[in-house]
Amino acid sequence: FIVYKNWNERGAGLTQDRIVSALNRELAGIQEALAFVVIPPPIRGLGQTGGFQMVVEDRRSLGLAELQRNTAELVHKGNANPSLRGLASTFSARSPQVYLNIDRTKAESLQVLPSSIFETLQAYLGSSFVNLFNKFNQVFQVYIQADNAYRLQAGDMRHLYVRNQNGEMVPLNALIQIRQVQGTELLTRYNLYPAASIFGAAAPGFSSGQALTLMEQLAAETLPEGMAYDWTSTSYQEKRVGYQAYFIYALSIALVYLVLAALYESWTSPAAVVLVVPIALVGVLLAQMSRGYDNNLYTQVGLVLMIALASKNAILIVEFARDLHREGRSVAEAAVEATRRRFRPIVMTSFAFILGVVPLMVATGAGAASQQAIGTVVFGGMMASTLLAIPFVPVFYVALEGLSARLRSGRRRQPAPAESR
Repeated sequence: FIVYKNWNERGAGLTQDRIVSALNRELAGIQEALAFVVIPPPIRGLGQTGGFQMVVEDRRSLGLAELQRNTAELVHKGNANPSLRGLASTFSARSPQVYLNIDRTKAESLQVLPSSIFETLQAYLGSSFVNLFNKFNQVFQVYIQADNAYRLQAGDMRHLYVRNQNGEMVPLNALIQIRQVQGTELLTRYNLYPAASIFGAAAPGFSSGQALTLMEQLAAETLPEGMAYDWTSTSYQEKRVGYQAYFIYALSIALVYLVLAALYESWTSPAAVVLVVPIALVGVLLAQMSRGYDNNLYTQVGLVLMIALASKNAILIVEFARDLHREGRSVAEAAVEATRRRFRPIVMTSFAFILGVVPLMVATGAGAASQQAIGTVVFGGMMASTLLAIPFVPVFYVALEGLSARLRSGRRRQPAPAESR
């Protein structure tokens, strides 16, 4: 694990992304090993790294070599895409291994059980538990194992002996053939299939959802029949949750609308308030694009906050216009007068709030990413809500009140159904 220094001890611009990118460039030059730096997951215990984690599965037993080839090709295509960064995989089917071929026919003729061969190799090359003994009022475990000098080379197995069923010692060299092969150091399975993991992250300015969608497209283009992919760790949870964030936005707007409908006892007046929300979202989008930010969790929290802030400004005008209309003024006169009277208080409070979130936009130090994300959303949304949305509120109010009046007059003109006798 790499432990960062405090912010006041680092140089200017030494953020986590820059440090990781610089280290990965240096580690890529090591020919003797595969080494790279990964960011810890946002939720401890849920996955191994931050970003996304895709699993390539061999569902038709095409072989480990084919699994490695397709995984490497998918990683190469992902790194070539500007929307993704840092794709890597630790899976390798080319690690040197020792393959031991046992002549079972000869072993049976010499009355040597295969289990005896395995136990001998386990005891000499690995270790084998024998028993416990007590000394100095303590319990000690006894393990047997060959000395280092006699178990470091593959050829050392030829000097071992195994006992047959008659109690005779048989040289192991007469029963085995040793070959140098290539294979995988660690074979992982996902959903019971041989699998290889791919780690990566979205490039700056792109969301994790865009990265997952792009990886799915690359996998569909790259993986042959018999190979498939799946998501794990936080990526699995993100795909499982899906578009629930948009449902939350819709529910927030619907809740605001229903509360205002109960307050005004009208179905049209709240619409004049809710219609300013899309205008505020335009400001949020422009602010995000200008700073190259993605749609992350903090952005979504800021969007929910913007629904309330944008509605607040519109409520001040609509509420005042309704009061003037009840006093006898026309709908248009009430809307214009309400906008004129409430314009200065709205602008003053809005710009005070906007200036208050500027420190969030330029925050530095620990937690700066979340502060900058929320500050940017609120800044852009409030600017659009103040400069763009306020002129449209009286327009929406007049149009919707006129529509409501026409609907009411139409219902009053409908004749009552005649009674049949």
